[in-house]
Amino acid sequence: MYKIATLNKISPVGLGRLTDQYTITDDIASANGILVRSHDMLTMDFSDNLLAIARAGAGVNNIPIDRCAEKGIVVFNTPGANANAVKELVLTGLLLGARNVPDALGWCCTLIGTEEVGKAVEKGKAQFAGTEIHGKTLGVIGLGSIGVLVANAAQNLGMQVIGYDPYMTLQAAHSLSNEISVVTDLGDLLPECDYITIHVPAVDSTKGIINADSIAKMKSGVILLNFSRDKLVNDADMLTALDSEKVRKYITDFPNDKLIGQKGVVCIPHLGASTEEAEDNCAMMAADELMDYIENGNIRNSVNFPACSLGKVTGTRICVLNKNDSSVLNSITGAMSEMNLNVTNMVTKSKGDFACALLDVDGTADEAVVTSKLSAEGIIKIRVIKKA
Repeated sequence: MYKIATLNKISPVGLGRLTDQYTITDDIASANGILVRSHDMLTMDFSDNLLAIARAGAGVNNIPIDRCAEKGIVVFNTPGANANAVKELVLTGLLLGARNVPDALGWCCTLIGTEEVGKAVEKGKAQFAGTEIHGKTLGVIGLGSIGVLVANAAQNLGMQVIGYDPYMTLQAAHSLSNEISVVTDLGDLLPECDYITIHVPAVDSTKGIINADSIAKMKSGVILLNFSRDKLVNDADMLTALDSEKVRKYITDFPNDKLIGQKGVVCIPHLGASTEEAEDNCAMMAADELMDYIENGNIRNSVNFPACSLGKVTGTRICVLNKNDSSVLNSITGAMSEMNLNVTNMVTKSKGDFACALLDVDGTADEAVVTSKLSAEGIIKIRVIKKA
């Protein structure tokens, strides 16, 4: 029986994916897997029982992924599972900004108790007249699962769309409409757009990507949308740009003390993935990833180890997590020979500093024995998985 801990409220639909081989536990120290959403795990200690963490969502900045890799804890996320939910909210943000809806709604609330509200509305509505998005240009920074959906949907609504992503995947390229132009220099996108939306992860190279310098290159009166991560935008520079009307509106899913209540800022309370469907999809995907790794050693959608799979275990499988060093592979194959284990199938993959090897073998393999034989430098974790 495997034990799974949950650090946030996880969709019952997702938890329902767990088979009778699993039980939910409140004792994190005894857990073999953890399902998490936004809970801060950065300072947590992890026991040797923990094999994997699955984030029911895309962002993993609440998980110490490098420290987990060093301990042989595989960290999964669920890319694309909440993409449609975020896409729909981005489109909502576009329309909110274009038609001045937040200000108009607020003004309507001030009419409570006014006599002849209908006449007051007709007299005052002109101050909220907006623009249509049809024919306007949208810049999409980041063409991953969400960015591609946003770009295609905006084009279908009649917008001109320009995309930017220096690391665009082949899958994204196939999914993106061939009528959407993609530039390789952000400077080619910024001055052309009436609206700009950001869909990149918050890593060292993207933090503060929207700042005084990038804003200076934008068209005056641009509307900026951020439904990705708060650290992508320099708040002080954004407020300065709003004050000078260089930026007409900043629509963000990440309110904070600096932004809330400021003129031109539309704050949405982090609703990007907050739909029943997205929460179900993310939880189901996360649970499936955990089970496949725990039961079969297969890795997919990991942020700290490479994708690596041999399908379902049919006999005995050895799973080795190690540093990405060519000498480790020689140690693994040498140990198999020394233990008289015939390798019937094998796959090795690497990603950055870390690697994974899966070996299906004939014969009996004891985890303690395999671990003692595979004590070479660079080996992080060894598991022997047998067909249930």
